[in-house]
Parts: sequence; structure tokens; C-alpha cells
Amino acid sequence: MRSLPLTRVLTLAAILASVCLPAPSAQAAPVRNPFPKKAGKLATTSCPETPIVSGGIPRTREYLQTVVKCLDKSWGAYVERAGRTFRKPVVRYFEEPADTVCGMRWPAYADAFYCTERATVVFPLTGRWLENRTDLYPFKVAAHEYGHHLQSLLGIRRSFEVRARADRTHQDQLKRRYELQADCLSGVFLGSVWRSLARSEADWAALLDATRASGDDDGHRTHGKGASRVHWLKRGYGAVSPAACDTWSAPATRVA
Repeated sequence: MRSLPLTRVLTLAAILASVCLPAPSAQAAPVRNPFPKKAGKLATTSCPETPIVSGGIPRTREYLQTVVKCLDKSWGAYVERAGRTFRKPVVRYFEEPADTVCGMRWPAYADAFYCTERATVVFPLTGRWLENRTDLYPFKVAAHEYGHHLQSLLGIRRSFEVRARADRTHQDQLKRRYELQADCLSGVFLGSVWRSLARSEADWAALLDATRASGDDDGHRTHGKGASRVHWLKRGYGAVSPAACDTWSAPATRVA
């Protein structure tokens, strides 16, 4: 569920178009009030899951298409209430990983990812993250990558990239704040559709376990430890409000 790395330098025009930023800080919010009070919570909607496997035949594409359709509907309404222009992401599905995607090499070890420059969510239809799963982890991964699209629409991503290039000392921590915000936004969506999922508390606990296992505790920490990922997922789920997803002003211990 990792997004693509920052591999292209922003053009001068993009930098000038960016919001005004204070002196570099790993804790300051990259944009002011991306989730205005007038937008409220994410509306409660229905998004029943479709089977990942039906009659012994994989239905992974159909499963993800259903989730994306729900994400478009829910977040589209929210972005419009926030006074922004909503644009659906491009969504691409691959039966197997390709050599290149979005003009770049296919990222290693990615469950799914978001191509920032092309506003494209990429879903491989094979792999342990999706095939034959019975838990909600694929649902959460899709919502996480969609969270990166929201960050682009609301100006968060562009400002984050400018700040990360200017403040290399805190670059990894800034990246974690960015990724953990997407985890929180995925929790917001899950909370908004939970009653329609026909899932139990045991399913929620299983998702938390899977999310905890996806943390980068043993490697280069750009996405957050398992405990951090669980914290922000639960925070979004409980609040059902994007305003709860301010990872940028959170203490360093919450974005470890």
C-alpha cells in the first residue's frame, strides 16, 4: 500500500504556485485547514463488499471496482462541500506487475500505489495483499491509496513535497506524516460505510492486526511503525471526520 517515491523535481512554476510555507518544521501542517468545518464528517453511506472469489473464480477486479465506486461517491460529495473541485482518479488494474507504470519503474514491494503526477491509482490483481483474502485488508489498501488522491486534490501533497525537498533533515518524518494521514483517511471511509459491510468486531480486530503487520518497524521508516498505523486508522474510523487526520501537528511519538 505504498505510494510512489518522490523522484521528480518540482518545476519552478509549481513551487511558486504552492501555498506559502513557514520555516521548515517536521511538525507544522503543510496547508491551512484542508478539511474545513463546513465540510463536516464523511456522510454515512452503503458499500456492501462483493466476493473476491466466486465459484472458484477470482473476482478481484470487480471487488476493487466496487470499492472505488463507493470512494468516488463519498469523497466526491465531501470535496465539493469543502469548496474544492472534485476529480476522480484514473484507476488502472494489472494482472501482473509491469516493468514500468506511470512512466516509472514498477515500485518494489508495493501492494498498490498512487502515481501522483498522473493522478492514477494502480492495483495489481495478484499478490498476498489481495488474492484469496477474507479480511478487510484489500478494502483498507484501496481506501489508503485513494487517500493520497485526496491529499493531491486538497493541496496537501504539493506542499508536502516542497517542504520535504527543503527540509531533508526531517524528510522521513514528513513522509510518515503524509502516509499516516492516508491511513487515517482510510479509517474515516471505513467508519462511514461500516454498517453496510456485514462485518463483525472480530473482522475489525483482524484488520488492525493486518495493518500492524504492514508497519515498517524493521526497515527504513517512511510509512510508520505498525502501532502508528493502527493508531491513525482507529482515529479516522472513530471520528468519521477528515479533520481528525491532522498528522502534521501530532507529536513525533505518534508518527514514529
